[in-house]
Amino acid sequence: MVLRIVRLGTPRASDEGLRIGTVRRPPRGVPKAEFASQNWYDVWYPNLAPAVETMKLAQQAQSAAEWQAFVKSYRAEMTTPDNSRSLDVLAALSHQTNFSVGCYCADEAHCHRSVLRALLAERGAAIAAAAAETGHAN
Repeated sequence: MVLRIVRLGTPRASDEGLRIGTVRRPPRGVPKAEFASQNWYDVWYPNLAPAVETMKLAQQAQSAAEWQAFVKSYRAEMTTPDNSRSLDVLAALSHQTNFSVGCYCADEAHCHRSVLRALLAERGAAIAAAAAETGHAN
């Protein structure tokens, strides 16, 4: 059993399981009925997406210090009881079933999913290696 951190809209791994979109907004111009068939996500869970102001920090980050300001803000958001429990549930589920969480960003290193990966790992989640590390798509 494993949790994958993925870019939404990319082809799925054959054993990926349920895909959860941790994004603030659904994909533009895509009918809701086609979210899963177009590999966006099966379930939308914006609870783990950065708040709008925090997301702006990430989008505008030009330096390591600015990126760290985003990371600090997003990590603080994830300490709320609801978010913390959500992370605990996902970490526990990763030992029971295959599923994935993701975002639209092309570069995981400059996306909240890199921080989400770290937060889930800190909770003991079973996480698949990143695509760049394995040489193939998640």
